[in-house]
Formats: sequence, structure tokens, C-alpha cells
Amino acid sequence: METINSGIFEYLSTIVPKENILKDEPMSEHTTFRVGGNASALIKISSPEELHKLITFFKREDIPYFVKGNGSNLLVGDKGFDGVILEMGPLMGEISVEGNILKAGAGALMSTIAKTALSHELGGFEFAAGIPGTIGGGVVMNAGAYDGELKDIVTSVEVMTSDGEILTVDNAGMQFGYRTSVIKKRPLTVISVTMKLDPSDKDTILGKMNELSEKRREKQPLEYPSAGSTFKRPEGYFAGKLIMDAGLRGFSIGGAAVSEKHCGFVINKGNATAADIYEVITEVRDRVKEKFGVTLEPEVIFLGSF
Repeated sequence: METINSGIFEYLSTIVPKENILKDEPMSEHTTFRVGGNASALIKISSPEELHKLITFFKREDIPYFVKGNGSNLLVGDKGFDGVILEMGPLMGEISVEGNILKAGAGALMSTIAKTALSHELGGFEFAAGIPGTIGGGVVMNAGAYDGELKDIVTSVEVMTSDGEILTVDNAGMQFGYRTSVIKKRPLTVISVTMKLDPSDKDTILGKMNELSEKRREKQPLEYPSAGSTFKRPEGYFAGKLIMDAGLRGFSIGGAAVSEKHCGFVINKGNATAADIYEVITEVRDRVKEKFGVTLEPEVIFLGSF
């Protein structure tokens, strides 16, 4: 992959410390599916200033780039991504609390935010404690589980435009919907998220977190690499039930399979390729459409060459 030649690499290292630029990086190490070929480079972002300089440079030079968080809803093709992955991870994960207002950098894991909220005796974030992603990725798709969605607690989101301008978007401006937001429609990158939580006591918060954690263990195939729920819930239906009723429980291609524990999950049984997973997702969509006339829409983002 020649997107990042030595001249470009040298220039990038004037913006970002060299140790945060990983050339020809296997994306299997940066996604929860644990599959995927190499990206030309993966850059760990540590400040909005770095992000601004990088995206304006990539735009000027016409270099493809993709911004990721924890890679928990991402499937990268086996042939990789001929471009740059900008990773909003722990280096962009600072969390601060003032009263009942919690602000988190885009790279903060939702599990870490949940622990911080607990330690400050703030409730309302329990539903997200088990979602294996960052808050940045979470607000892009209005992540939710059980009895909550991020739209219920987010007051504002700090974003960067493709021109490097930083804007603050309020809850209404985020246009939150089911697994969507304005960021799905516009080229914006999340910098930080501000949330309003409710004072509560530790026992109540911990009890709720433990209850939801137990539900997850009972109902979800957490022992296998996956991207969580593979499909959005179609209006009036449940994706998992449609898949089960189509006779696809346990259906597999290569090392990828529809989970027998929860048919809404496509899992990596341990030796899957990205192509295996992609083919299972495609076959499930086709068969459900054929049998029930319902089109399942993946929550998973497909990136690179398969």
C-alpha cells in the first residue's frame, strides 16, 4: 500500500509523535471482530490540534482516511484499507465531572465512563456500561441498550468539520434517531461529549449495572469476537427473531456464524476471515428478505477491500 510513502510519513511525524504512527498496521488488532487486513497507516490521535492538521492535510492531498474509536462496529476487508485510520482512543479519552455534568473525550470507553459516573454517584449511564465502544463512536450512532439511549443524556457534542473548524452541537442539533445522528449524514468528527446525569447512590447504580451485565451474559455470545448486534431493528420486528425464523440459527460460512445463543449476532468462531463474516451477513439479509420481505440494515460499517 503506497498511500503513505516515506515523504508523507516524515511529514506526518512533524504533526504526531512517530510512536503514534503505525505503518502497514493489521486492523485485526483494532476491531472487536478480530479480523481485517492492513491499513496503510494507523495514527493514534492525542489532541484536536493534531486532528485538525491531519484532516486538512489529507483533504488537500486527497488521501483517504477513516476515523474510528474502539472498532466495535467495524468490519475491515481482508485486503485492507488503502488509506489512513485515525484512532480516537485513550489519548483522547479524558473525563471530567462537575456536579452532575460529565464531559468525556471522544476516545473514552463507555465502560470507563460508567465507572467514573459510579464513583461520582451519578446515575443514568448504567445502560451503556457494557457497550464495547467509545463515547465518540457511540454518539455517532446514538448507541443504546436495554432501557436507554445516549440521546436521553447527551446535552452537547463538540465536533470538528472536514475543514478543521470546531463546533458545539446541542442535543436537538444532533438529530438523534434510532442508531443514527446528524454525524451519519455530515462529515463531522466527534471531539468530546457532555452529558447530564442524575445524582444517585452507589448501591443503586451498581445494582443496575450488575443486573444489565447479567442479562448480557445470559443472552449475548460474549465469549466470541463480534461487533455486537449485527443488524438494526427493523420497524415492527426484531432482527434476531426474523433470522431465527428464517432457519438461520448457527448458519455458518468458514469461521463466521450466526450465533446460536442470539441470532442477531454474527460471530467470529476463532478462524474467520472478513470475507466469511461479510458473506454470512449478506446471506442472512438475502434469506430474510426472500422469506419475510423485510430488508435488514447492518449496524456494522464495511471498510476497505474484501
